[in-house]
Amino acid sequence: MLKLVVCIKQVPMVTELPWDEKTGTLRRDLAPGMMNPACKHALEAALQIKGKNSARITAMTMGPPAAKSVLYEALAMGADSAILICDRIFAGSDTYATSSILSAAIKKQCPDFDIVLCGAYTSDSETAQVGPQLAENLDLPAVAYIEKLEINGRKLRVRRLVDNFRETLEMECPALVTVSMENYLPRYTQLAGLEEAFRTNQIAVLDNKLLQIESARSEGQSSRTKVRRVFLRKTQKENVYFMGNPSVAVTDFLNKYERKISTVIGKSIEGKERTRGK
Repeated sequence: MLKLVVCIKQVPMVTELPWDEKTGTLRRDLAPGMMNPACKHALEAALQIKGKNSARITAMTMGPPAAKSVLYEALAMGADSAILICDRIFAGSDTYATSSILSAAIKKQCPDFDIVLCGAYTSDSETAQVGPQLAENLDLPAVAYIEKLEINGRKLRVRRLVDNFRETLEMECPALVTVSMENYLPRYTQLAGLEEAFRTNQIAVLDNKLLQIESARSEGQSSRTKVRRVFLRKTQKENVYFMGNPSVAVTDFLNKYERKISTVIGKSIEGKERTRGK
């Protein structure tokens, strides 16, 4: 039986994210959460593997107690078990600390896994770093941004599109992949599945006492990323009127905004200057 681990993340639904200006971290308790879209595609990829092979899926997330909601959703979609990594000491972790904590949880709870699947990136940060860093911590062969995967025995074949080139790669299990959002359209979560997920309550909770991670590596201030300042860019709208006949108005418009729109309309400023010189 294949043993699959899918790392998922709860992300805020809102576009203007609430920040704590003092710590430089998101106030996730102030925003409604949802499963990160790319993580849902990774879960769907695992479910399709399970549909063709004998497999067991463990969904895993790190976050506050409210992150249980995405684990219940994963169970409703077809995951077999779920793990929440939750401890106040983990708050504010960057990708380096997060991948270290996730790797410790996988080694403790799923030491004999075959494949770890992650979303290619998250909608709240888009660093795309946790998957590759997790592979380093677990000492695994890894491929990022895959759009298709197949399993033949212990061999994993994946396909991805990188820099307009389509690559097909093979590696031996255990391995890690990050899944892009081109394929593996997530299935609809049925009400019956949600009822079963909440009724069985298959979520295990791991804190730092169980994981026994050194505090120097798990505390927020030890994260490699340092946020110096957080601010929201203020935008202002201004109405500008161009008077006169159309040709004069267009000329005035281009003279004023040509440098800003040249890349959009495909007009070369340098080419125009050369023409003027002639």
